[in-house]
Amino acid sequence: MLLEGQARIPSGCAISAMISREGRRLSGEKIIESMKPMHDRSNGLGGGFAAYGIYPEYKDFYAFHIFYNDNSDREECERFLREMFEIVKAETIPIRKIPEITNVPLIWRYFVIPLRSVLSRLQLDEKEYVARMVMRINTGIKGAYVFSSGKNMGVFKAVGFPEDVGRFYRLEEYEGYSWTAHGRYPTNTPGWWGGAHPFALLDYSIVHNGEISSYDANRRYIEMFGYKCTLQTDTEVITYIADYLIRRQGLTLKETASVIAAPFWSTIDSRPEREREQLNYLRTIYPSLLITGPFSIILGFEGGLMALNDRLKLRSMVTAEKNDMVYIASEEAAIRVMEPDAENIYAPSGGEPVIVNVKEGAY
Repeated sequence: MLLEGQARIPSGCAISAMISREGRRLSGEKIIESMKPMHDRSNGLGGGFAAYGIYPEYKDFYAFHIFYNDNSDREECERFLREMFEIVKAETIPIRKIPEITNVPLIWRYFVIPLRSVLSRLQLDEKEYVARMVMRINTGIKGAYVFSSGKNMGVFKAVGFPEDVGRFYRLEEYEGYSWTAHGRYPTNTPGWWGGAHPFALLDYSIVHNGEISSYDANRRYIEMFGYKCTLQTDTEVITYIADYLIRRQGLTLKETASVIAAPFWSTIDSRPEREREQLNYLRTIYPSLLITGPFSIILGFEGGLMALNDRLKLRSMVTAEKNDMVYIASEEAAIRVMEPDAENIYAPSGGEPVIVNVKEGAY
């Protein structure tokens, strides 16, 4: 009999998502239930959720979710936060103690806004400032890890099976217009609280099933622009790539997909001239951000989702609809749990982005 760590399940990990195009806020109950049919895709070493629209009363403030090893780490981090931000509210994140979740760190959240005096002195825009401060905490304050930092959204993750993680964080008490979920089966990296998915920076979050063979090339490139990959898993770099391409480079979601899951040169050559020129440009300018290896990912962001397979479609992913809802998961069974009467079941092709936007103004 193989022991934990001796068996490698290459298709392991489960992802799931649901989003209301009308911006209706839904509890986390269904997204938790969607992970149960995919239980065997996980091994209890990581589970997590990202939810958008959950903090409407603090929607103008950045919500920092932070793990601490102990109170001395918390006090050090809070001193730094007070120097750089106005803290509107600070509290422990409510949890439900359950036997399935052990070795629980201190879990706090802060609603903050950058200090205008510091912003003015550094001459940075607000999002760039927040991203840099997150990197400083995660690399410079030992025992503190900011695992969520967007506005009106939050990541909730732990070591455990996802359905247990959902109960642990009491996610049925939250309401959001968009939810993503992940069950982890780590193959090459350790299972620990910081390494669970989703990974997030600002309002971008990533859940990922797969294995990035291009990780070192991707990491070396993205770290030239101030990002620091310290969390012992390849998925972290996808989050930073998304932030870099969309926020800092101004690419559209479709263009971003054409960078990280770029078509083969032979495929590009067969496209119409205008599209061929654009794809050639993107592959030439961002060659080090092509992600190779099997993957399916869901990128969450303020007001929408994007689902994407690798260009060979080496990982499963299914989408469906019902009324204003869109559902995405590794398996159709997970979608049927969320919506038994789901329609338009569809398996996207390799490299084909599925982009869902919430109606403008609804979030």
